[in-house]
Amino acid sequence: MSARKIIAIGGSDAGISAALRARELDPTSEVTVVVADAYPNFSICGIPYYVSGEVTHWSNLAHRTAADLAATGMTVHTDTRATAIDPAGHRLTVTGPDGAARDLDYDVLVIGTGAVSVRPPITGLDHLGPADGVHLLHSMGDTFAVMNTLTTKDPKTAIIIGAGYIGLEMAEGLTARGITVTQIEALPEVLPTVEPELGALVHDELVRNRVDVRTHTLVTAVDRTDTGALTVTTSSDGQSDHLTADLVLVVVGVRPDTDLAAAAGAQLGIKNTIAVDEQMRTNLSDVFAAGDAVHTHHRQLGITWLPLGTTAHKQGRVAGENALGGTARYTGSLGTQVVKIFDLVAARTGLRQHETGPLEVSPLTRVTVADDHKRYYPGAVPLTISVTGDQSTGRLLGAQI
Repeated sequence: MSARKIIAIGGSDAGISAALRARELDPTSEVTVVVADAYPNFSICGIPYYVSGEVTHWSNLAHRTAADLAATGMTVHTDTRATAIDPAGHRLTVTGPDGAARDLDYDVLVIGTGAVSVRPPITGLDHLGPADGVHLLHSMGDTFAVMNTLTTKDPKTAIIIGAGYIGLEMAEGLTARGITVTQIEALPEVLPTVEPELGALVHDELVRNRVDVRTHTLVTAVDRTDTGALTVTTSSDGQSDHLTADLVLVVVGVRPDTDLAAAAGAQLGIKNTIAVDEQMRTNLSDVFAAGDAVHTHHRQLGITWLPLGTTAHKQGRVAGENALGGTARYTGSLGTQVVKIFDLVAARTGLRQHETGPLEVSPLTRVTVADDHKRYYPGAVPLTISVTGDQSTGRLLGAQI
């Protein structure tokens, strides 16, 4: 492998992993990371625990400090936004913190632009923001905005729109701060990535901790009254309701951030993600991509999209190795995910029964409950386990616990 000039766009799992792998394999390589904000290599997954106070300082969310990254020999440009890619000229145009644009030459480019929060089509949402107590949550900047609201406005009530991983963790975090939380989910049950029977257990745990949970409920409007209170209008089974709160958090998912890549001619695929092969190569010469912006090679489903930090980390390492001329392959994801909600932990891997549709299988799901150890020994707790298999072959397709 000859020394190369490598640039990675994005300072989260994919971009940093690619840069670290390249420096690890070839210390003579010139590796630069372009980060749009001031927080490279921070754990976005840990944000709810900073909000709750369990993580005592925001800097503790950093996987590595700036000094740690510099010690590897890479160069990190923070508060620097990539604005254009010239694949033919092997140039990346960036705008630095001073607002000035400049070009960076590269031999190989790795795109790790990640994903951005989805802003659902809720009436009034486009006109409200952090100053009003209405927040999206996906970045460290979003986190500081939430913390500012918590410290300056001292909200007593909060409405969380969405009951996925971040929404559930934030329900716990805000409750831990003494805030009364209402959680709204459009689907029939919370934590829709597990079977409804397991989601119901999470639902019960939320209620047990005084969270007002409203499933099968659609938020249609958000407004701010003259007194400063936030009003959320909901619809469920044809009935409308009006809720008030001091803080509204919108966490209904993310979408891939692919505008930069698309403008450069990168081929896009499922759900507008960047199409890559198993070596994380795009259709552009000497351009790789990894992380939440790219489609996922799933071991069971083939090509899909499954934005996960662990997946981004592995893909980044593959891209970083191959940027030096390697032949590493990303062998695929099984979608393993784990979340803690108060005193429960929910985990899944593989497929749920309704996700097996693309496969030629005869799926069967069974749910069982067993103690985690012999009941005669103190402290036994029940484990609820869901297993999905193929009746015709006995093949295991997925499991949740």
